[in-house]
Amino acid sequence: MELDFGLLADAATVDASGKLNVLGVFDRIQARDFPARHGRLSLVLRFSAGGGELGAHQVEIRLRGPGDRELLRLDGRLDIGGGSRETREGIKVPHVLNLDGITFPEAGTYFFDILADGRSLMSIPLRLDAASGAPASMPHASGGGPPPPFAFGSGGPAQA
Repeated sequence: MELDFGLLADAATVDASGKLNVLGVFDRIQARDFPARHGRLSLVLRFSAGGGELGAHQVEIRLRGPGDRELLRLDGRLDIGGGSRETREGIKVPHVLNLDGITFPEAGTYFFDILADGRSLMSIPLRLDAASGAPASMPHASGGGPPPPFAFGSGGPAQA
């Protein structure tokens, strides 16, 4: 079993037909102060398995902070099944995990490590920076270039 992709987003869903819908992909956010609590983020994954990989798989998701300290660990089971066509062509399994109220103790790079059956599949980085200067709701000071990254305070997401 492999992971086709993994990303962080503001929101994501999987509809009844298996179609993945994603809004607001990011890999960097700013916080006004630390520890900083983030209201919600969606961890979006798509597993890929061949016909010989049908059945149950143990999945672990770990959030590591600066210094490799584990902040969060989620253990689960992914059951992969399919018909004869899916078995020949392989199976794609989208998965969305909504994580509410994660507290990030300090600025730095965090990693969402995804493991299946004890094997590392992917590590998704998330950079947290200390916000500087203007509040997040102010437009970019130079008037050109990209807008500043999303910022949040210790009480949850900031209004942009």
